[in-house]
Amino acid sequence: MLAEVLIFVPSIARFRADFMLTRLKQAQIAALTQLAAEDMVSPDLERELLANAEVYNVVLRRNEVRQLVLSSPIPGEIHETYDLRMAGPWELIRDAFACLVDPTDRVVRVIGYPVQDAGTLIEVTMDTKPMREAMLDYGLRILALSALISVVTAFLLFLAVRRLIVLPIRRVVRHMQTYAEAPEDARRVIEPTADVEELRIAEEALQSMQTQLTGNLRQKERLAQLGSAVAKISHDLRNILTTAQLFADRLEGSADPTVARAAPKLIGSISRAVSLCESTLAFGKAEEPPPQLRRVNLAQLVGEVAEGEGLGTETTITCLIDVPPGLMIRADGEQLYRVLSNLIRNARQAIEPTGQPGTIEVSGGEDEHEWWVRVGDTGPGLPQKAREHLFAAFQGGARKGGTGLGLAIAAELVRGHGGRLELARSDAEGTEFAIHLPKGTTDTAG
Repeated sequence: MLAEVLIFVPSIARFRADFMLTRLKQAQIAALTQLAAEDMVSPDLERELLANAEVYNVVLRRNEVRQLVLSSPIPGEIHETYDLRMAGPWELIRDAFACLVDPTDRVVRVIGYPVQDAGTLIEVTMDTKPMREAMLDYGLRILALSALISVVTAFLLFLAVRRLIVLPIRRVVRHMQTYAEAPEDARRVIEPTADVEELRIAEEALQSMQTQLTGNLRQKERLAQLGSAVAKISHDLRNILTTAQLFADRLEGSADPTVARAAPKLIGSISRAVSLCESTLAFGKAEEPPPQLRRVNLAQLVGEVAEGEGLGTETTITCLIDVPPGLMIRADGEQLYRVLSNLIRNARQAIEPTGQPGTIEVSGGEDEHEWWVRVGDTGPGLPQKAREHLFAAFQGGARKGGTGLGLAIAAELVRGHGGRLELARSDAEGTEFAIHLPKGTTDTAG
């Protein structure tokens, strides 16, 4: 419609100018007839010539002489004079709209050039009513044509929008509804087919999201099945370990000094195994117990973990413990034991495949805000794939055959203390993990 307006404005001005030029041409023909047979033109014929030209009088300038060739009574005063010889486009547009909005029948003078060099000037007087009626008729025809073009354009635009946008969006919605009914079915993942670039990008993003979600759902289903199996195994294993614990209790009263010394460690290991089974059962029920915070001697705990992992003086892997002997931290001893055991075991398993002697260093300390524990090794470092999903179950395994559960469990246990487990560094010189435990937690036991 804006284009039609921009076209209509100069068109109506051009139509008005052509209308007046036509009247000038008709008046020129009538004037030439009068000049050719001046004595033979009767007053009646003169009136007929003026009526056919639709003007009141005609003035023609020839040979520097201005001559009133045809004349008749003028019904009123001349309202305006329009000189078509000097009129520019803006003047023509202004005069055209002034004529359209003025319903009064006016008498105007029009000046222009005669055709075929039949003089230097031709001047006529005429009514504005016929010109205004012709302009209105022309405008209505332009309006009708514009309306028709608008209807056709709107219909074509409707078809185009429906074909390029509405139908593809409906297809996407239909795919989303179908996929929601069975998101585990990979056959229901959308295939991008849209021709519009933006819609195709949206379909590709939806396809990626659905593919990832389907994979995650399948993995969670397998994890649920695995969790059910582990819970059953842990239940039976707990019963077996409970029986073993009863027999280990009897060993503590043995007369053999060696057996008596080893019995507490054996009992401690079996107790931790029973606790782990019980924790596994609780985890399978989504009832992981909160840590029972007590004062724990960090150096003694690290020594127990190192001894439990078989890191003695006879092995090629040296365990260096740099923890102040009197450093007491507030933590759940069993859960922290599991965290350190996972980290030290991972460090030992990283060094052993190299076939070279290595070192595992465990250091600890504190500041006014937190306690920290660092576990580092001289292994080959973590592969890039393992770093991307380091603390994700079944995704962060760094060695062949590993499940990646150890670090996931360790990170969860540390988060339960309100702390964090992070990878401090991993390069060709080794790997180091850092445990941060806040001091702001209220002590639950003296």
